[in-house]
Amino acid sequence: MLSLNLGPLAISVGQGLIIVAFVVALIAGKLAARRRDLAIGDTLFNLAFLGFVTARIAFVVHYYPSYGLDPLAWIDIRDGGFEMVPSLIVIGFYAIYLAARQPSLRGPLGVALFAGGLAWGLTGGALSLIENQASQPPETELYTLEGTPTDLASLQQSAGNRPMVVNLWATWCPPCREEMPVLEQAQDERTDVLFVFANQREVVSTIRKFMDQMQLDMDHVVRDPRGGIGSQAGSAALPMTLFYNANGRLVDSHLGQLSKATLSRALERFDLPSTESTQAKELP
Repeated sequence: MLSLNLGPLAISVGQGLIIVAFVVALIAGKLAARRRDLAIGDTLFNLAFLGFVTARIAFVVHYYPSYGLDPLAWIDIRDGGFEMVPSLIVIGFYAIYLAARQPSLRGPLGVALFAGGLAWGLTGGALSLIENQASQPPETELYTLEGTPTDLASLQQSAGNRPMVVNLWATWCPPCREEMPVLEQAQDERTDVLFVFANQREVVSTIRKFMDQMQLDMDHVVRDPRGGIGSQAGSAALPMTLFYNANGRLVDSHLGQLSKATLSRALERFDLPSTESTQAKELP
């Protein structure tokens, strides 16, 4: 499962786990402070906001060349660009500062942070185990715009088993339209990566008209007439982008619009040594 639907709103599972962890921390903190007149809820909300801002600033600084001098892009969090490690460090130091200033906060705040961290770690670990057991490309039947049947495994094999980026999109989806030029540029620059653009449930004439209007030149555009990739991968929301390494294993996913920065971060996973390849080299 890669995304969760909350009514009309779709969020990634990772974002959902953070929300769950915060709710657990809030409940645990309030229970620990129930006999004291402490605004533990306000404290936790302030910590969460500080962590959120820090995570965004750290990400923009890290990928500044992709954003440039564009303040609107800096604050456009729709791309999901956040750095969690600096955020957690800042939250930890600020929590220590608050506990030093107000000793009565130490117990409830410690309980809240421990409970939230434990909830995040346990749910994230369980999710990783589930995803590792079903991380191969979905075996649903796809069609080229010429009508030839194919599938993701065949496309990757015919491309020399390169790392593969699979973008699920539709012409009616505004974020899909906005990220297409970013993906097209990456396709031209990263010839070591196979980019597959899997249109969801639309006919050939609609796809071709859209590509002509947007003046897009994409090499591997296929139709997924039943939305099988999203169903098997566990995401019904668009756009969704899946990242498979050269061994055909899912190493990352991104729900929502990609910016140049968030795409660059995801593609960095392909530049890291593959664990499976390393293990194979170590065998006698």
